[in-house]
Amino acid sequence: MKIFDTHAHYDDHQFDEDRDVLLEGALQAGGVSNIANIGCNMKSSKQSVEFAEKYDYIYAVIGVIPHHVDEMTDESLDELRSLAKNSKKVVAIGEIGLDYYYDEPPKPLQHKWFSAQMELAKELGLPIVIHSREAAQDTVELMKQAHAEEIGGVVHCYSYSEEMAREFLKMGFYFGIGGVVTFKNSKKLKRAVQSIPIENIVLETDSPYLTPSPNRGKRNDSRYLPYVVEEIARLKEMDPEEVAERTFENARKLYRLD
Repeated sequence: MKIFDTHAHYDDHQFDEDRDVLLEGALQAGGVSNIANIGCNMKSSKQSVEFAEKYDYIYAVIGVIPHHVDEMTDESLDELRSLAKNSKKVVAIGEIGLDYYYDEPPKPLQHKWFSAQMELAKELGLPIVIHSREAAQDTVELMKQAHAEEIGGVVHCYSYSEEMAREFLKMGFYFGIGGVVTFKNSKKLKRAVQSIPIENIVLETDSPYLTPSPNRGKRNDSRYLPYVVEEIARLKEMDPEEVAERTFENARKLYRLD
C-alpha cells in the first residue's frame, strides 16, 4: 500500500525530539511513500523547503495561514515568490484561506492576503492548499473572484457539507480527508465523503494533529493514514488497496508530479 500524505507539519515543535528519526526512514518504513510538508507562516515555509531539499520523498508547500496574516507584508509575498522560483520541490502555495473560528485577525486582512496568495499561485502556475474554517461562503466567493478554477488545488481538512462540496467540485478541487473521518461524531463529513468522487479525494494527516481513531489523543504522524484509508473504503464500498492507489495518483495529479 503506497501512501501519499498531502498535508503534514513535521516542522512542528511536537517532532523536535524524533524528527530526524522519522524523516530519515521511520515514516517510509511505515509505508509512507511521499509527504507534502505545509507552511503556516514564513518560518515554517522555509523549513518545509529545507526538508524537501534534503529528502527526495518530501515536497514543500509554502504560504501563510489566516492566523498569521497580520505578519504579512509585500516583502513576505516577494519572499514566497523567491522560495518557489528557487526550488523545484515547491509544489503549491498554502495553506492559505479564511478562518472565522476566532475574531482575529480581522476578516478584511484575511481576505486581502488570501486573495494575494491566490494571485501569486496563479502567477507561478502552482495549485493552492485551502484552509477554511467556519467561512465557507466567503471562501467560495473569494475563490470565484480569483477564478480559482484556473489555479486548482485542494480544500484541506474538508469539514463542510456535501452541498458545499459541490461548489468546490465545480472548480475542480480536491478534498483532503484525514483522521476526522474516523471519528464517530463526524456524520456530516462521512456523508460528504460518500458523495465526493474518489477521483477528487486525497489523504492527509495534518500531523501532529487530528489523529485518527482508535489513537485519538496521541501525536499524529503519516503512519496512521491506513486507518483513514479503511474508513474511506468502508464509506465508499471499495477495497482499501484501491483507495490507497487512487488517492496516491490523485495526490500526484494535485501537485502536478506526473
